[in-house]
Amino acid sequence: MSGYRFFERASRAYYSNPRLYQLLVVCSVSGGGLLAISDQNSPIRSAFADAGHADIKKKKVVVLGTGWAGTSFLKNLKDPSYDVKIVSPRNYFAFTPLLPSVTNGTVESRSIVEPIRSIVRKKKFDVDFKEAECYKIDTENRKVYCRSTQQNNLGGVEEFTVDYDYLVIAMGARSNTFNTPGVVEHAHFLKEVEDAQRIRRTVIDCFERASLPSVSEEEKKRILHFVVVGGGPTGVEFAAELHDFVNEDLAKLYPKLKEHVRITLLEAGDHILNMFDKRITVFAEEKFARDGIDVKVGSMVTKVAEKEICTKERSTGQTVSIPYGMVVWSTGIGTRPVVMDFMKQIGQTNRRVLATDEWLRVEGCDNIYALGDCATINQRKVMEDISAIFSKADKNNTGHLKVDDFKEVIKDICERYPQVEIHLKKKQLKNFLQLLKNSDANDELNIEKFKLALSEVDTQMKNLPATAQVAAQQGTYLADCFNRMELCEKYPEGPLRFRGTGRHRFRHSGYKHLGQFAPLGGEQTAAQLPGDWVSIGHSSQWLWYSVYASKQVSWRTRYLVVSDWGRRFVFGRDSSRI
Repeated sequence: MSGYRFFERASRAYYSNPRLYQLLVVCSVSGGGLLAISDQNSPIRSAFADAGHADIKKKKVVVLGTGWAGTSFLKNLKDPSYDVKIVSPRNYFAFTPLLPSVTNGTVESRSIVEPIRSIVRKKKFDVDFKEAECYKIDTENRKVYCRSTQQNNLGGVEEFTVDYDYLVIAMGARSNTFNTPGVVEHAHFLKEVEDAQRIRRTVIDCFERASLPSVSEEEKKRILHFVVVGGGPTGVEFAAELHDFVNEDLAKLYPKLKEHVRITLLEAGDHILNMFDKRITVFAEEKFARDGIDVKVGSMVTKVAEKEICTKERSTGQTVSIPYGMVVWSTGIGTRPVVMDFMKQIGQTNRRVLATDEWLRVEGCDNIYALGDCATINQRKVMEDISAIFSKADKNNTGHLKVDDFKEVIKDICERYPQVEIHLKKKQLKNFLQLLKNSDANDELNIEKFKLALSEVDTQMKNLPATAQVAAQQGTYLADCFNRMELCEKYPEGPLRFRGTGRHRFRHSGYKHLGQFAPLGGEQTAAQLPGDWVSIGHSSQWLWYSVYASKQVSWRTRYLVVSDWGRRFVFGRDSSRI
């Protein structure tokens, strides 16, 4: 038995490093007088190897984008039967939730990025990255058209095409200007690492400009007036970070300018952070008032000029001009031009973003998937399939069913239509059977009574928010589907096909909300976690540190981010303009 084990270990060692053992054998036979090694990559050996693998054709998977969705997909893709190609205008993944911290030097930009080649280099299958932007998708010929994004002085723009069997669109979104005049020309955005670096330089420029002796007092007030448009999480966090930067660091370096600094936050709605719990919204507004940050709600921006921003006040209807030194625009996201062109091509012209089914497939395209900020799931309505659902339960075609007759399809109904579970929770019902029993059906239902029982279910349908958390979970889900593609073809695991036979190949993509944070400055953060758990204060700030450090994509970035936080505590933020 021991001899067999030795032979097995030797065999494995040979196949893992055959050249070493060829050298050992030849040297032993020849007594060391003659060295001859048979190359494992010789034409004869390669011919036999090619003959053995000629029938194995790898599927070509093209991934557009290296953001949260695309990187999460790539990290979790494990099946070696794919030939993966990545096309993105940036050759790195950026931890975007920390971009506001980059704008003031709390965290350095290099600390939150990881080269995409480093992320995929240990994969057991072929992965090829191209730094380029996709400008056209050809669904008929299964090609994507790309062009280089490097500087023109390197030889001009290079254009090429990439073939695909499966296309994963994870291109994210751009900032939404709502066609407001002057925004593109004069405002700063906060979507990319380059945006954060540009904002950081502009803040320092404003202070240096205002410190010149020839600048008047009135001009100093204008230059040091920072306006943030948008009261969402990004706008609020940036305003808080900027306030800390000014009061904790720049005030020491520019003591004569501190009294001229103003920060104004403009929000078109009634409150800032309106997607958070009301307790967080009230606390944030009160804290900003104490800190001297001017929050103007009901202010809709109508125009951005070179030195002033115009708003229309909802309360009075008047148009107000506000002088400024820097404007940061953070009012939501819009669709990228290439995605808009693709939507026109496939007949989705009346939508804001790409529509996919519950399995993240683009509607009308079986081999194209879209995830992250560039897409939204078009959840199928229960009422669209109500007759088919009833027929599946009515195996004897009687037209009348007792409540208990639905037991066999309850699980599939709840899985296929997630809005059913949400409706049950809202109505405080234990299960689907209780919903039917509460519909005055007298323990027996026909199709009309069944429709009446489920008539309010579809009102619970909501689109998922465009957050990093959603994009990351979708990327993980899609990678898991690709890893088990062949297995699930043979053994489908999804819910029943109510409008067909058999089952769906996969369970549909779900979303588990893990909570959200809103840093408010002064080492205080608001946290809203599952279970209606709200925490505000210094303890939540340390929870924020822990979560964001743990969510870094690599140990390198984790170390750099934590060390940046430590450096800031000891030495403060760097105000150099580089």
